[in-house]
Amino acid sequence: MLTKLVLASHNAHKIEEVQAILSPLGITVIGATEAGLTDVEETGTAFEENALLKARAGYAQTGLPTLADDSGLCINALGGAPGLYSARFAQKHGGYPAVFNTVWEQMGDNPDRTAYFICCMALVTGPNSEHLFIGKMTGRIAPEASGTHLFGYDPIFIPDGYDVTCGVLDSDIKNKISHRAKALEKLLAYLKQS
Repeated sequence: MLTKLVLASHNAHKIEEVQAILSPLGITVIGATEAGLTDVEETGTAFEENALLKARAGYAQTGLPTLADDSGLCINALGGAPGLYSARFAQKHGGYPAVFNTVWEQMGDNPDRTAYFICCMALVTGPNSEHLFIGKMTGRIAPEASGTHLFGYDPIFIPDGYDVTCGVLDSDIKNKISHRAKALEKLLAYLKQS
């Protein structure tokens, strides 16, 4: 029975979110700082590879089951970019919100505004025990930024079924429909079965 889990992340908000979801199962979540994890270079060519790199490293360093994720924004008009390089793309183009202008410029007048966020979570519980959980949030790129929740690309992404960006949506709603929430749902279902 799993009672303790390392989350290979320094993001306090993410650690709290995962802890809240897993605490009903009696699982304590420890963040990367508390676990003493060293950062892993993300050299993979797919979200799954990067998540597994981080989860394997966490397990190797602590001997504890380790969960790691990799996520990004994939824009169909840009051939799936920035995708795997979403965070680096933003840094290269002045960070948020400056990068939004780069996104709109690169999309030009392409009528296809569809996009999706993807989150791939990897759970490593042993040398030969690796599991992947993938969540997607589909939607479209807004013509202008809006909202006060200024996390990443949220102010320019309108999820399917909504008329406002994730930057406007209440956090409670976003946390139920997000790509990370969907991946965590799959992880939770797996942990309940095992």
